[in-house]
Amino acid sequence: MTQTTTDRPAGKASGAVVPVLAFAGIVVAVMQTLLVPVIKDLPQLLDTAPSNATWVLTSTLLSGAVATPIMGRLGDLFGKRRMLILSLSVMVVGALVSALTSDLLLMIAGRTLQGFAMGAIPLGIGLMRDMLPREKLGSAMALMSSSIGVGGGLALPAAALVAQHSDWHTLYYGAAGLGLLAIALTLLVVPESPMRAEGTFDLPGALGLSAGLVLFLLPITKGSDWGWASGTTLGLFAASAVVLVLWGVMELRLKAPLVDLRTTARPAVLFTNLASIMVGVSFYVVSLVLPQLLQLPKSTGYGLGQSMVVAGLLVAPLGLTMMFTAPVYARLSAKYGPKVTLILGLLIIAIGYGAGLGLMSAAWQSLVISVLLGAGIGLAYSSLPALIVGAVPASETGAANGLNTLMRSIGTSVSSAVIGMVLANTANNVGGVEIPTMHGFRVSFLIATGAVAVGLLLALFLPGRRPSNKPQLRASSEEDAALEHAEQVLRGFRGRVLDADGSPVARAKVTLIDRRGRQAGATLSAEDGSYALTVPDRGSYVVAARATGHGPLASSATHEGDERPVDLDLSLPGETVSA
Repeated sequence: MTQTTTDRPAGKASGAVVPVLAFAGIVVAVMQTLLVPVIKDLPQLLDTAPSNATWVLTSTLLSGAVATPIMGRLGDLFGKRRMLILSLSVMVVGALVSALTSDLLLMIAGRTLQGFAMGAIPLGIGLMRDMLPREKLGSAMALMSSSIGVGGGLALPAAALVAQHSDWHTLYYGAAGLGLLAIALTLLVVPESPMRAEGTFDLPGALGLSAGLVLFLLPITKGSDWGWASGTTLGLFAASAVVLVLWGVMELRLKAPLVDLRTTARPAVLFTNLASIMVGVSFYVVSLVLPQLLQLPKSTGYGLGQSMVVAGLLVAPLGLTMMFTAPVYARLSAKYGPKVTLILGLLIIAIGYGAGLGLMSAAWQSLVISVLLGAGIGLAYSSLPALIVGAVPASETGAANGLNTLMRSIGTSVSSAVIGMVLANTANNVGGVEIPTMHGFRVSFLIATGAVAVGLLLALFLPGRRPSNKPQLRASSEEDAALEHAEQVLRGFRGRVLDADGSPVARAKVTLIDRRGRQAGATLSAEDGSYALTVPDRGSYVVAARATGHGPLASSATHEGDERPVDLDLSLPGETVSA
């Protein structure tokens, strides 16, 4: 995957870009939360068996998992704004299909289409990286990353209110309306990113990854129904392992793979993705436990006897706190780095779940738990895209963040399956109805605490922020940010492209080629002839330049892998050739 630019300059990013992209992320989260208030009623509403009704939820999870890395890569290749609009458009179509039917198969088809909207999160983060100046990027990515939790927290009471007082299909009409509003705002406010990855779309890689993910996630979500030791469950897990291994071997042999596994194997990316799974596990536990505890009748001896709407309002601070954490994260990250803020967030989550073990006897205590966990999850979620963006080239931002979002989704899927199994196995049968117990709730919180502990251990292995003796420049626009990046290139080459008379050559194509003959990066020279290229690793490279009216030039150079850029001017021959 290599980086280049289009011939168009970057669109001027207005101050409304960040809230519009964050709103798109919130809309995606709203779509995911819509059915929470009516989950228990789905078999009756769709006139089907409970095991069939669960496919309404499973289909969205599977399509979202498949679409997220694919849409990220398509955004890198063809434009992130374009793919963002496509994702939201497919979601709107899916919402309208679901709104107009009570047939199980059509409902599953609509929910499958809605899952494609999950790609909006990494696409939004990629757009922010490409357009925003550095001093605004941290808080913007934090808000975008947290939007999935913000939307889920805010949508829960709203969806409960609608479900309690109106036909449940109204939920989908509302989701379609929000999706159309997000599309309109994106068209009006968000410019297209000029960043592009070179190469073609890896269709075999997309099919292989899709097959592997479906084979892996399907038994996770249906294991409780099929039996965890059943032949179907174990067979699908085994098939998933085989498909994903073969897919990985194939991806390593391609010049432009769907997922650059070599980049993914870097410690900063690998440990961030593994920690993301643990954060996803911890986030979903509270979403499963607190609403049930709040709505159980007081006659159980531990239920808090709240209505569906009140329960939603008491859990809503989880999302609100995540939203208000974004600017706090930006200040902490600027001073200490995203690794420290991730560790701090995980510690707060651990405190929240630890306190929650003793705070389950009153409704107001749920509010305290929601605020604590919202702050911790907000800091953790906000740190993840910054860690990924800081470890991958700009041309891979969409695909890399898509993979990271997928890791979070896998975490929530595992959490849903494990916690569902725990609550089912510890439930009491009262009059033929399975009632979750306080023991089950506490075991669930302990599982979340264990996941956070594993996440903390993984976070400790992340590379720390390297101190720099260079003065930090403050960028006031995207042009200044680009200049700052060019002046502060670490582990790369920089210089000017000149003609035979020593005059600068603007918009010359400068390409970086590694020792295997593969393109490792590309850019266009600026108006003053300057260029800057990062290198993925130390070693020998060829830096080639080409421009209309000049002959091509290739120059060998070696980079030692330290923080000092190598200065390399390129003087093009004067003879005229076709470029």
